[in-house]
Amino acid sequence: MSGGDWPPSDRGAALSPQGGEIGARGEAGVVLGGVRRRVCLTLGALAEIETGLAVEGLAAAAERMKALSARDLMVVLAAVLRGGGETAPDVAGVEPREAARAVAAAFEAAAR
Repeated sequence: MSGGDWPPSDRGAALSPQGGEIGARGEAGVVLGGVRRRVCLTLGALAEIETGLAVEGLAAAAERMKALSARDLMVVLAAVLRGGGETAPDVAGVEPREAARAVAAAFEAAAR
């Protein structure tokens, strides 16, 4: 995938080259390291976040996410990228500010 192409979608949602919400499924387009990617807070992503943060339940995950460590942010980012369709997202080189924006975009899109 080149930096100017969106990841292929089997969901049929249109992708916005500017980022932001891209479909009725709660997906959001984000740019990480100059590459456009899709994030989505799916049920699977939530379960992965609970496991990665070693918490049980959404309330505990929400409380834990109020003060994420860098490792925690990588766990959450990888989960929402997988929810967006990536199978093995590489998040180690992502700038912290971009990671935080991407995670926020996933949660905001899910709330709509």
